This record gives sequence, structure tokens and C-alpha cells, in this order.
Amino acid sequence: MLPTRLRKNAAIRNLVRETQLSMNDVVYPLFIVDGQNIRREISSMKDQYHLSLDRLEAETLALKELGIRYVILFGVPDEKDSDATPAFVENGLVQKAIRVIKKTDPDMYVITDVCLCEFKSDGHCCFFEENGDIQREKTLKTLSRTALSHAQAGADMVAPSDMMDGRIGHMRDTLNQAGYESIPIMAYSAKFASSFYGPFRDAANSAPAFGDRRSYQMDPANGREALKEMVLDIDEGADIVMVKPAMPYLDLIAQGKDLSYLPMAAYQVSGEYAMIKNAVDANLMDQRVIFESLISIKRAGADIIITYFAKELQAMLKDYQ
Repeated sequence: MLPTRLRKNAAIRNLVRETQLSMNDVVYPLFIVDGQNIRREISSMKDQYHLSLDRLEAETLALKELGIRYVILFGVPDEKDSDATPAFVENGLVQKAIRVIKKTDPDMYVITDVCLCEFKSDGHCCFFEENGDIQREKTLKTLSRTALSHAQAGADMVAPSDMMDGRIGHMRDTLNQAGYESIPIMAYSAKFASSFYGPFRDAANSAPAFGDRRSYQMDPANGREALKEMVLDIDEGADIVMVKPAMPYLDLIAQGKDLSYLPMAAYQVSGEYAMIKNAVDANLMDQRVIFESLISIKRAGADIIITYFAKELQAMLKDYQ
């Protein structure tokens, strides 16, 4: 325990604080939809919005004012098909959103989620054989094609969230061969088949039409397997590894950080956000719990935190330090 004289005021507490949180630690998710003049609150995620492309310029400028310098994009198109075509076409939602953001603020760092579930009519992250096995080669080619289309549109980083075996190596080769060696890959390395994703599936309209995703996302009971997945992604060329969700898996964030010199990312997912947000709004917990949740993720070892609370953080850094 610190001596009382080192805890008596904010200035000295900040000087000796072991874990520091800043706006450079957080990434804010954006959900892009078809249509015009849409800024529609997501019913399961209060204060989070679906945005049409024509509202994206104003949103980008507002984020800049709040000190947010990093965003991750999710596309939610009206039309989907069995081949996930909207994921990789040149004028897809995500591709156009990248261009709008970069035109509005070239310094905004744009990360793109690379997956098929938002664009595929069955809501799955992969293709299947008739017997139910995953069509691995077609899946990897489509994911890599999607990542390449994002890079060509101007994305600064791609983040594959599909959890398919071998996709990091395949994607790295595809990007390199097309001249995008400098585009980093942030791998969703330990993505669990979690019940904490419920509100996101509402936001992204990506609930699977049949079955579930337990055949390619991780069992929440398995920790050593998560570390193995990180090692495999690192060996294939990942630049950053991620644990998702964050708070239920703080142990794996810490263990993963000890595993490698690579930066560690954590996604404070929609269910975590909704629980905390609803509890604060109902006066069941003080708003400081938001800051506490984020600092716990940083303390566990995360260098990057994807969070829906990014908009609140700048004020909290002043008030709660």
C-alpha cells in the first residue's frame, strides 16, 4: 500500500499511478448502413448509432473534437447474398465509408473489421460444405479479398474477426503480393463463442440463420487453447493479437501479453457496454464504473481497447484521474 502522503491529492496520485489510460488507448466502433440521413440509435445499445454515409462526415468531425483518433468500421448493408459479395466489392459500404472518413480527416486512423457475417445471407463467418464442414479455401480467399479491398480503399489496418484457421497467413500473403506490405493485421486471436455479443448481433444484423458459431469460435472454458491461437496467429504474421470479450477474459489478456512482445488488443464488447450503461443509467452504479472497467482492461495488459465508451473517456480523464 502507498503511504498516505503519496495518496493525499490528485497530482501525487497521478505521478505514482501504475496504470495510465489515455485517448491513445481506445478505438471507437462505427456501424455504417445503407440509406440517407440516418443516425438511428441502436435499440439494444443506448447512445450508439447506425450511420448512413452522408452522416459520416459530421460524425468524424465530432469524434475528432472528443479526442478520438482511432475507429473500427462495421458495415451493415440492406442486401446480402450467399457469397458475401457486399463485403469485397469496390463500392461496398465499408469501402465507401473509408473514403469519406479519410477525405474528412486524413489523420483519423481507420481500422476495418474483416468478416463475412454482416454480408452473408446466412449470418455465418464462413462457407460450408453440404456435410456441414467449413469450406476453408473459399472462406480464406473471400476474407483475404475483403481485406485487400479495404486496403485499396485507404484503410490503415485490417482486423479479421472470423477465427478461421490459417486466415492470417493467407491474408498477409494476399496483401503483400498486392503491394500492401505496410498494412498491419490486428488478429481477433482469442475470440470466444460468447453470450456477451447479443447487442452487437442486433447492431450488425448478423445473427446466424441456423446453428451457432461454436464450431469456429472458442469455448469459454479453454484458456490454454486461447494462448495457442495467439501463437499460431503470431507465427502467421499478425502484428497485433486480440482477446474478445475483454472483462470476462482479463486472465487471458494478461497471459497473452506475457506470451509475446506484440501489442495486445481487447474488445470491450456490446454486452459489457450494455450491462454497464444500463446499470449507470438506473443509478445502480456510479459512472466511475466505466473508467474502472477500462483501467482494469489496461492494467491486465491491453495496449489497445476497442470500446463503445470512447466518447465518454476524454471527460473522465479530467474528472476521475
